[in-house]
Order: sequence, then structure tokens, then C-alpha cells
Amino acid sequence: MVHKFVMVCGVLALVGCQGAPDAPADVPHIDAAPAVAAGISADTLLAEIERLASDEFEGRAPGSDGETRTIDYLREQFSALGLAPGNPDGTWVQNVPLVGITPAAGDTLTVSRGDDIRTLEPGADYVAYTKRVVERVDVDAEFVFVGYGAVAPEYDWNDFKDVDVTGKILLFLVNDPPSEDLFGGPAMTYYGRWTYKHEIAAEKGAAGSLVIHEPGPAGYPWEVVGSSPYGESFDLVSDDRNMGRAAIEGWIQRDAAASLFEMAGLDFETEKAKAAHADFQPVALGVTGRTQVRNTLRTIDSQNVVARLPGVGAPDEVVIYMAHWDHLGKDESLTGDQIYNGAADNATGTAGLIELARAFTEGEPPRRSVLFLAVTAEEQGLLGSRYYGEHPLYPAAQTVAALNMDVLNQWGRTADLTVVGMGQSQLDDVAGEIADRLGRVLNPDPEPEKGFYYRSDHFSFARAGIPAFYADPGVDYLDKPPGYGIEKREEYTANDYHAVSDEVKPDWDLSGALDDLTFLYHMGARLAATDEWPEWSATSEFRAIREQQRAGM
Repeated sequence: MVHKFVMVCGVLALVGCQGAPDAPADVPHIDAAPAVAAGISADTLLAEIERLASDEFEGRAPGSDGETRTIDYLREQFSALGLAPGNPDGTWVQNVPLVGITPAAGDTLTVSRGDDIRTLEPGADYVAYTKRVVERVDVDAEFVFVGYGAVAPEYDWNDFKDVDVTGKILLFLVNDPPSEDLFGGPAMTYYGRWTYKHEIAAEKGAAGSLVIHEPGPAGYPWEVVGSSPYGESFDLVSDDRNMGRAAIEGWIQRDAAASLFEMAGLDFETEKAKAAHADFQPVALGVTGRTQVRNTLRTIDSQNVVARLPGVGAPDEVVIYMAHWDHLGKDESLTGDQIYNGAADNATGTAGLIELARAFTEGEPPRRSVLFLAVTAEEQGLLGSRYYGEHPLYPAAQTVAALNMDVLNQWGRTADLTVVGMGQSQLDDVAGEIADRLGRVLNPDPEPEKGFYYRSDHFSFARAGIPAFYADPGVDYLDKPPGYGIEKREEYTANDYHAVSDEVKPDWDLSGALDDLTFLYHMGARLAATDEWPEWSATSEFRAIREQQRAGM
């Protein structure tokens, strides 16, 4: 008997092949030795990836000609499959108002203490930008090291203590404080995300917020943030032009940060070690930073693409599949290849969305409606999904679940599937049932310290209370040596993640992607066929929001 790990009531349990619960009678049958779901094929999947990742689409940046081509292509594909426009207003899109902010080249960061004056260079030493919708910001303030910057009353942890950091430039360590018992152990919590650190800096009245980049803890090399310091970034349009943000936000390279500590007569590694303890006190460095950021501003309406397969029994209840269509566009300052094609990230997931739509149109109409949602501006901070979460086209209380795809498997078949955020909700129980029937194994994220749960679009739905599921490729590859899967993940992160080299490779093997799409198809079909409402686990921070939503139903 082959044993598998499945989720039972949010707890990982070891069961045999015959130990999974029987599916309700109205759930579509899965053969004992299932093939790839009807409608899903390697040929069509690869063709869709190649089209979306072609130079014609120019890296699929929001607000570009590449966006227009992407939106047209997705609309054509969904329409050809016989799906209905997903926006209740009768259109295929949801407008997402964005403001584009492009910093001007030429500014530097001058740091000084007494007669010791040094200049840090953008791109090489730091990246600074502003999310304030203004043409210029100026900062002249002292640096204060605030450790990890966590204010977590549930862990009796406050890195700020009673220190007033108003008007200061805060330096944060990336990730959570290291602990076996607090902050999720090795798994990152939201306190570890760089987005949280900028949020708490603004809440504390800081003038600036810089996260110290270390490749290991961050999960990606400095080049991911430092290679294009003057690129356009986006945010959602807000009535508040300052949007409650610090004047500058950004990153500082580890060695550049260490030089600031050296100017203050301190050792960076020593102070970093102190920050691992709850009695840490903020450290004023006595070093002043002076910089400006000058901006070019533009506003655009980017678009989420929405297609719908109406349910025949409960059409007002919705199961959502989603993937982000956008990537990083092109950088004309580069020599040679200038296009960030984003083949793996996320032409694969967007193509997978089309494949799943085709699979659903091959069978009988579902009881509940199924929405296929391709969102914009994920690379800019989950903006398209955040906008949908704040302005849902279908009420959150009537949305059963959201299933997310972000970078499909390109390296062959796996025995397992990685569930990012395992234990968050009863969707794990459904996934465990489907995995057992398909002969697959569910495993938790092998790299929980990188915080993938907070780095993709499902998080926007979780914050809105909607149970959200995110499955990454597995790491236990069939007919491959142990460690192959982790090796490929690390290779991708080091060489291709957010790089112009993220293109379709001649050695790609999409057989594993087909298996994973088949799993997701059956999971969504299972949810769309029943009248069940998966709940968040008792310990999930999103449970209270959902209970309030569903209370009146």
C-alpha cells in the first residue's frame, strides 16, 4: 500500500490509498488511474505560453501596448471557448485605475556623520522610490535601525518599544525574527513581508523606510530589485495623494547598510543578532541620509480579464480560478535583450487559466458558476487582485473559493504537489481528497521562510475573507534524483526570476504542469458541484472576516 499525506480537518494525517473519504454523490467521478483532464493538452498549453511570452507582447507591462495585446488575446480565447463575459455589466474586463510613478535618473543618497560623508549609488547600493503621487519628495533625516520592525501583540513582541521614530529613515531586516516557537517558526508571517515593513513605517510617522536586502533571507538576488532603479512602478489610484505612506520606500544592499553601521561605530552582524530577541531596542545610528526622488506621473486604466461559465443550479455562487497576466515589460536601457518575457512568471499560469476554461467547457455545466480571472499588476504589489478584493464583481459572501496559479511546473512529473499556506482552510481537505484519488501527495511549502503565501494573488482574496488556495509545483520528481526539485527552484530563482532570461526553454517538460492542471480542474469541479462552503481553520487570521460575511446568508 502506498501511503500519502492528506489534510483532515486542517491537520496533516497519514492515511492509506483507501483511507480518503468518499466524495458526495453529485461530485464528478475520477477514474482510479486518471488521464489528463479532457480539454487540457501539452500542445495547446505550450502554444499559449509561447504566444503570451513572445516579443510581440513586450513583457506584458500594465499600461503598455503589451497589455492591449494580452487583453485582446485572452478575450479572444475565452470567447472562442463559448464562455460569457464575466463582468456583470456585460464586458470581459474590470477596469483597474492605476497611477504610474517613474523616478528620474541622477539622484543619489548622501549619508554623513560629522566629516564622514559618503555617496550611495541607486541600483548598486540602494533603490528608493515614493508611492506618494507627487512630482518630488525630499528627505533629510537620521537613520534608525528597528530590527525586524514587528509589532505583534499576539507574540508579546514590539521592536519599536516606546521610541519615537517620527521623521526618521528606518532600516529593517527582511523576514521575521528567527524563532522556533514564535512567528510561525521557520515559516514567514505577514510581519516578515517587506510590504508590512513599509506599512508600519508609515504608521509610525517615519520619513523613510528601507529594507536591508540579504539574498538568502529575501529569497532572491539583489539584481531583482537593483537592476532597474528608475523603472516605472504602479499603485492603485487613491483620493489621498500621499496615501498615508512614508516619503521614500525601498531597499538597501546589505554591504551598503553595513557601511552605515560602521560609520556609527557599530557592527551590523552584532546588531542583527540583538534584533532576534524580544528585548531589542531601536538603534539611532547618528548617521544622516539626504536624498530626493523626482517623479513623472501618469494615470491609466489597466484591466482584469473576466470570463464566466454560468452554473445551472446555483449561478449566483462562484468558484474562481485566477492567474496574473502581467510581467515587467521592457527596459530600453539594457544592452541586448530588453524584454522581460515572463514565460514562467506568469505566462504559464495565464495559459493554464485558458486550459482550465477549455476543460470545463468539455463537460457538463457545473452547478455553481465558475469564474476565470486574469488579473493585472501582480508584479507591482498584487494590485489587480487587491482591486478585485476591494471591488468584487460577485459578492465575497457568495464566492466559494479562489484557486490561484503562479508559475506552473516546467520540469516534468512529480509525485507531490506543494500547498503554500497548508493548514489555513478546509480547502486543504478538498485538495487532499482530490490528491488521494489522483494518486498524488500534498506537501507543505519546502521554503516557508520565503513567505510565498503573501507574495501571490490568492493573498488578496484571503484578506477579503474568501478561502484561497495556492498550489506550487511539487519537488519530488519522478525518475529524478533526490533534491532535483529544490535544485531547479533555486536555479530558477538565481538565474531567471524577474530576469530577461525568463523565456520558454527548449528543455521544458510540461507533463507535470498537465498533472497539476488536472488536479486543479478536479478540485474546482468538486467545489462547483456541491453546496458546501469551505471555512478557514480555527487559527486563521482570516476566519473572523468570513464568519461575518456568511452570517447573514
